[in-house]
Amino acid sequence: MTESASTPSSQRFDVILVGGGIMSTTLGAILKELQPDWSIALYEKLDGAGQESSDPWNNAGTGHTAFCELNYTPRGTDGAISTAKAAGIAEQFHVSRQLWSHWVDNGIVGAPRTFINALPHISFVWGEKNTQYLRDRYEAMRAEPLFAHIEHSEDMDTIGGWAPLLAAGRTDDKPVAASQFHDGTDVDFGSIARQLAGHLDTAGVELRYSHEVTGLTRGTDGRWELKVKNTAGGEKFTASARFVFVGAGGGALGLLQSSGIDEIRGFGGFPVSGQFLRATKSSIAEQHHAKVYGLASVGAPPMSVPHLDTRFVEGRRSLMFGPYAGFSTNFLKSGSYLDLPFSVRAHNLLPMLQVGVTNTSLVSYLLKEITKSQKKKIEALQDFYPAAEGEQWELITAGQRVQVMKKNEKGKGVLQFGTELIAAADGSIAGLLGASPGASTAPSIMFKLLERCFPGQIEGWKPQLESMVPSYGQLLNENPKLLAEITGATAKTLQLDV
Repeated sequence: MTESASTPSSQRFDVILVGGGIMSTTLGAILKELQPDWSIALYEKLDGAGQESSDPWNNAGTGHTAFCELNYTPRGTDGAISTAKAAGIAEQFHVSRQLWSHWVDNGIVGAPRTFINALPHISFVWGEKNTQYLRDRYEAMRAEPLFAHIEHSEDMDTIGGWAPLLAAGRTDDKPVAASQFHDGTDVDFGSIARQLAGHLDTAGVELRYSHEVTGLTRGTDGRWELKVKNTAGGEKFTASARFVFVGAGGGALGLLQSSGIDEIRGFGGFPVSGQFLRATKSSIAEQHHAKVYGLASVGAPPMSVPHLDTRFVEGRRSLMFGPYAGFSTNFLKSGSYLDLPFSVRAHNLLPMLQVGVTNTSLVSYLLKEITKSQKKKIEALQDFYPAAEGEQWELITAGQRVQVMKKNEKGKGVLQFGTELIAAADGSIAGLLGASPGASTAPSIMFKLLERCFPGQIEGWKPQLESMVPSYGQLLNENPKLLAEITGATAKTLQLDV
């Protein structure tokens, strides 16, 4: 049930979800199916679900399959292209497709086109060194069942047939190369989050928007006690639960720190902001039907990989390019500039300082990005779309990303690009830090959470989990026949084959 006019002074639940984004709503929907008798509450500080990092204009919306993101296929010191990370992400996205298909079949979410659309994924590079890299990547990827359907070309006419804007106005004679997967997707994670929130509401979950969790402590009875503030009305109350999931995006670090669990010690956060250029004319957007990813600049974080993206938001087709990275000390788009200084603790100060010392190239890159003029931003766009005209694009602000800082196995502070699941040893509380590929792999992350936090129930849940995700516990890359079956079935259910 959604927020009522009166707020009780204390509430007790089996599970409390903090945050109304794709992570919390995914976990809530899974738990409601596995344990419909459990009482669940969800607190979100904004006035609706999916408005922060899950919002379509606050993230890339790629549907991370590792098809086009070149940072997932690095060249090793031996010169070989590693496909291990790409395969892991692709496996997880197939899990997402299966769970979303299950939800479509069972009416938990609505029509597929409201949240997912078929869209080719293309990697595009220029220059001798980069074209050689993409050629080697193509050879390495097509040897894997997950990526065997990759296409590759170094002919501009062919590439222009895949994505006309890449060829429009291109007059230089630099070598170019592109690899394409015709079965990529564009995903609106904000839409999925809002649809799942609606399902949770009808399933009896207590949804409270405009309610901010300001702290949490362990009670003497072993339950977690959360301090909650109604930001609309000003009322404060306490809620408690046997299990708490902190899916609050950039706000998760501070809440996990307030819990006092040992597992959060040494972790810090490095916030990176971003902007995108968005085409103002629909006639431009209609000429491009793909997600085209390039290579990140030297010293740039992976989340700053430039891409020219078709987007589908609320049924409307758009075209965007970016991101242009920046720096802000707030951990959420709706957060405070004090988020970063308030996150510093005695246990994470040294790792954070070590990250600063060893990542001077990143600092230099961010300074250049912050001072980049509109003219320079358009020039970056013209590397992909040479005929682009500045007056036909508007600059929009994207969401905040908080990259994980932590100690490595040698005890040194490192900056980690990815998603990190933090869970207490007793499994009573868990939270999520980091960014991409995050949303695209939310179901896999939540299944990992279930295995770690509910070891006593997981065996009993397995039959239901396998009905939700037929490949649960299996690697599709090792079973090409099952891969073909799963891919075909989910493409049909999610309307990706038409």
